[in-house]
Amino acid sequence: MKDLFLADAHLRDPADLPYQRLLAFLEEQRGQVRTLYLLGDIFDFWIGFRRVVYTPHIPLLESLRRLREAGTEMVFIEGNHDFNMGPYFTETLGCRVFPDGATVQIDGRKVYLGHGDLVNPRDRGYLRLRRLLRSGLVRTLSRIVHPDWTWSVYRWLARRSRGSQSAIVRHLPLEDLRRHASAHFTDGCDFVITGHYHLLHQETTPAGTFL
Repeated sequence: MKDLFLADAHLRDPADLPYQRLLAFLEEQRGQVRTLYLLGDIFDFWIGFRRVVYTPHIPLLESLRRLREAGTEMVFIEGNHDFNMGPYFTETLGCRVFPDGATVQIDGRKVYLGHGDLVNPRDRGYLRLRRLLRSGLVRTLSRIVHPDWTWSVYRWLARRSRGSQSAIVRHLPLEDLRRHASAHFTDGCDFVITGHYHLLHQETTPAGTFL
């Protein structure tokens, strides 16, 4: 049995080709995966509600449910696009959800998992927004406001921000990533794995490996 690590799919519409490819890939993995580690921004937008889910995400949720029934454990590290995951993940899927990252044991090795949006502690504006979105106020509003309204707001914001997406992910802040990884190596981790930047990088040092 193998473990899979997935981040930054940014799923929006089941008709999109990347969405369909991911569904096909996960179907191929059914019964072959010990643990699926979801490292945030799997959805382009998600806030968990008590009794409903966003309709466009039902195909992926069903795919995850079938994986779970086939014996796959799941771990979700919340991203900056998907947070307050709600009962579908914690109860229906039995998923372990971590808002800010987590250290896990994999085959006797300590592995730190994070989305990657906390790598740069100097981005105070983003950190304030992050705290607001994860606040008790937003959780309370998610129990009151209809999901269709929040989805409409998301779609409006997404249309306005598409032109700036390339600027967000155009480079890897390697020095920040190295400092981030080094702190976890000092804490005894052998590996540090993050997403967020949409670019592939693997680096091995005497202290450990980060991806």
